[in-house]
Amino acid sequence: MRWVTLYARSRQVPAAIIALLTATAGMWFLARDSWSPLPVMLTLTAAIAVAAIGLSGQDPDLDRTAAIPWPLRRFAHLALIGVAAGGAVLAVQELGPNIVDLSIITRDAAGLLGLAGLAATIVGGQFGWTLPLLWAAIAPFVPHDGSTTSHIAAWLLQPSGTPAATWTALTLTVTGAATYTARGGRR
Repeated sequence: MRWVTLYARSRQVPAAIIALLTATAGMWFLARDSWSPLPVMLTLTAAIAVAAIGLSGQDPDLDRTAAIPWPLRRFAHLALIGVAAGGAVLAVQELGPNIVDLSIITRDAAGLLGLAGLAATIVGGQFGWTLPLLWAAIAPFVPHDGSTTSHIAAWLLQPSGTPAATWTALTLTVTGAATYTARGGRR
């Protein structure tokens, strides 16, 4: 399993795991008594953002010319970031009195992961954090007027079962995962 070790080191996985766990624990500690969809969104954004920095290696040209197939490894890396971030949020929320629905955590983690994949493909893996952070920064300030546009713009904060939020997250997930898996990080 030497390639797994080399891949993990080239993608800064050990540092990303430590940063993901630290960000999740820190955010939960700050919001433990008022745990709700907003702190969950911020925690997932922080966890995915710190892990998404490693979505490209040190040398993108080397990644593109390697003899081993990268698409499966790219997809696995992206999926593991989402599972780790979602799992960490689920674990810490069990420590407090308030629980956010699993469907909201899953939807938000998947959509943010798709945004990270898109950002890595468009501007490079070291900037995989940009789109998730940008959307999370805008979502709390979207007016809640009940329109489909507001549901799409603030999909991260919508309640479970909101069709516009679910479809937005699903679209972002599929688009981001497909483009990152096929193309990888930008040069």
